[in-house]
Amino acid sequence: MTTLICDCNQTQPLQTLSLSQALGEPLTLHSALCRREAGAFQKAIQSGQDVVVACTQEQRLFSELAEQTVGAVSVIKFVNIRETGGWSQDARQASPKIAALLAAAHLPDPDPVPVVTYKSTGKLLIIGPIDAAEKAAALLSDVLDVSIFTQGPGNAGGAQTRRYPVLAGRITSLSGWLGAFDVKWEDNNPINLDLCTRCNACVEACPDNAIGLDYQVDLSLCKAHRACVKVCQSAGAIDFGRAAVAHTEHFDVVLDLRSAASTPTFNQHAKPQGYARWDGLDLKTLLDLRELVGEFEKPKFFAYKQKLCAHSRNETVGCNACVDICSAQAISSDKSRQQIKVNPNLCVGCGACTTVCPTGALTYGYPKASEQGLKIKTLLTTYAAAGGKDAVLLLHSQTAGQALIGELGRAAQLKLAKGVPARVIPMSLWHTASLGLEVWLSAVAQGANQVLVLMTHEEASAYADGLQAQMAVAQSILNGLGYTGTHFKLIQETTPMGLDTALQGLISTRQIGPVEAARFAVAPEKRATLELALDHLMAFSPLLTQSPTQSPTHSAVSIALPSNGSPLGHVLVNKDQCTLCLSCVSACPASALQDNPQLPQLRFIEKNCVQCGLCVTTCPENAITLQARLLLTPERKQAVVLNESQPYACVRCKKPFGTLKAIEAMLGKLAGHSMFQGEALQRLKMCSDCRVIDMFSDAKETRIGDI
Repeated sequence: MTTLICDCNQTQPLQTLSLSQALGEPLTLHSALCRREAGAFQKAIQSGQDVVVACTQEQRLFSELAEQTVGAVSVIKFVNIRETGGWSQDARQASPKIAALLAAAHLPDPDPVPVVTYKSTGKLLIIGPIDAAEKAAALLSDVLDVSIFTQGPGNAGGAQTRRYPVLAGRITSLSGWLGAFDVKWEDNNPINLDLCTRCNACVEACPDNAIGLDYQVDLSLCKAHRACVKVCQSAGAIDFGRAAVAHTEHFDVVLDLRSAASTPTFNQHAKPQGYARWDGLDLKTLLDLRELVGEFEKPKFFAYKQKLCAHSRNETVGCNACVDICSAQAISSDKSRQQIKVNPNLCVGCGACTTVCPTGALTYGYPKASEQGLKIKTLLTTYAAAGGKDAVLLLHSQTAGQALIGELGRAAQLKLAKGVPARVIPMSLWHTASLGLEVWLSAVAQGANQVLVLMTHEEASAYADGLQAQMAVAQSILNGLGYTGTHFKLIQETTPMGLDTALQGLISTRQIGPVEAARFAVAPEKRATLELALDHLMAFSPLLTQSPTQSPTHSAVSIALPSNGSPLGHVLVNKDQCTLCLSCVSACPASALQDNPQLPQLRFIEKNCVQCGLCVTTCPENAITLQARLLLTPERKQAVVLNESQPYACVRCKKPFGTLKAIEAMLGKLAGHSMFQGEALQRLKMCSDCRVIDMFSDAKETRIGDI
């Protein structure tokens, strides 16, 4: 691997020696790598080794130069050290951070994942007032096959020339995604647009001004004079007795000119690919639509393991976290199959569902958690090895978040802001909601003093709520273990100056973390990663550690956690109400609740509990409640008895077949029933074998008596 660094015309105080030592490779400092020193870049990419260029400003120029360079065979990666470190008030102290960013850039690319394919022929439907729709169509029809669904005449009406197919009526359904939109509507207007010649005779003749230049009758204004029918006899396009006809048509792309308030569909934060709203001003929307012809691919961002899912059992819903937080409405409930359904065509890859999923049934696929964990570990270990102290990890999106950090760096270079502090290490994500508390806690265990998550205008409000809930749980764990301070913070800013103020305020204090950094790697399974992080944090807890001559200073045996979003906790059982029917055991997706094949017992392993609530909703006696907490004793990983009962023996063969409380409860409920009187009630006290024998014996005696 070859690393090329440039101080950008000596505007960055880069310390080549310390960076070389941290990366373990010789570095040459350039000042105009993209101009007069471009030969060094060309020589490097001819070597066959992967090349990391510490510049994103001229990424396009370098890429074009690589195409023109004979013998260029190297893979090229780009990393931004200028706006993230070199252009800041304390840039001279930023060498450990810059070394960390360069080391992370050396990591291999994420493994390939399955893709989701879209195919579009460019068949576009524009929905809105006819005048605005025709103006938009004029800008798109040279590339796209345009049809218009008129929703009124607009301010001045449309053009007389019939340039595009025009549909009208009441839209009853609009669904789908790029290349697969289905539009259903009722043609419920007296004027048939296929027969209408746009002669305007009806518009002129209507005394109620009920017909606009979209050639549709506004029935709320029409007073039934029917003058329009008389003047349209030749064309025969107007018929007030015409029955409404249902239609369905398929489109590849949809442009909606209606306001969000008046649109009953696609009001979710993340719209389907291929659907756009236009205010009539932002031409970028139309330019993007012009590109939607052909075949497109995106990663399948998620993986789903149904057997781990805590959503439902026996058509009873427990955890609904992923359904509630999805901003694309890509996740729905399928109680009959005891699972959720994720539509990969609607999924936009935000990863919020994987963050709030307590079991790891939904995992983020691109990049995987283990790949993100490796990047975080590389950043933190390189930073520490280069002499950095109190690292702050700043997670941000690779779109708006990255752009905002770039703006802050440029403002700092102009002395308008202080810039990204030296101990703040930015790390871009596909989406800021894609990492949750198990990775955040792992980062703290591995040496991060703080984990910050930057949200801008592009995230849905539900993401902020979900991340705040996760942070509250993670922070409660750390504070309960004696790690003082605020280790997790959600930053919601949209301006560089606002971000500058937030960062400077947050880094003014230091948090207490483990005295020794963890070495474990983030595991593919969410719960496994969480357990690794908890084990390390407990092992070095200021309140749990002890010297050979001292007793533990922590008297509490558990840490109370917020109930909202906690994936850890206990199950409380009301022994007076519980009949040990064990329906909760069959409902538990994590094997936290278990029976005992030898004895009538309900056992519990707290480490496995995900607080999904399925046991609560399943229990017929309402005997179970959840308690969000982190147990600090070894019993957390052991099976403990929550309830047990004396076995009930069959009155005929004396074999145990149930619990005393369960049988007594059943007898009490059925004693007054007409079908369970006398011998029938007595059979309820028998095991299944004896019950059958008794019934056949009774039937035989009855037949003998009849003879």
